[in-house]
Amino acid sequence: MKGIGAMSVKSQQANMKTIHSLISQDLGYIYGERESGPNGAKKQFHAKSAAFLRALGNDLGFKEFKVSKNYASIAVSGEITLVGMWGEGNCLYFQISQPLSPFNSFLYRSMKHLKDYSNGSNQWLDCKLFEAGDYEAVLEILSALRRPSLAKVREDTSVSIEARVRAVNRHVA
Repeated sequence: MKGIGAMSVKSQQANMKTIHSLISQDLGYIYGERESGPNGAKKQFHAKSAAFLRALGNDLGFKEFKVSKNYASIAVSGEITLVGMWGEGNCLYFQISQPLSPFNSFLYRSMKHLKDYSNGSNQWLDCKLFEAGDYEAVLEILSALRRPSLAKVREDTSVSIEARVRAVNRHVA
């Protein structure tokens, strides 16, 4: 997350507001020959959300990530999903779709690997963050799922043990 440019943040804030505006419409309704009206709002929703998630994946610092789109049928918005890996056993699943519940939120959860579809509790990111364009809050919330690397944990543990040993030795001496 360090080193995110002001342009990236401004661009992502604009994307968030556009996505919120689009999900405020009925993306599953069909007018004439094209889904969601003559401007193709469903197509725009998928394109804007995919661009947002690709930039988000970069800003979250994933070693590897994938953005996928499922247009689904004409009755629903479909979903756009980011699956990213910070390190072995340390992954994130984040899905944008038009909320069908009164909670108005997007699904996210931790994962153990990129094809893990059953671990990690579902959590919900309030769509109001998108309405406000609060990209920093989204980064903070999703980054909270990132666990420190095993090497870092071992290093911190050994430092902690060494500090305790020194403290005990000072106390005994």
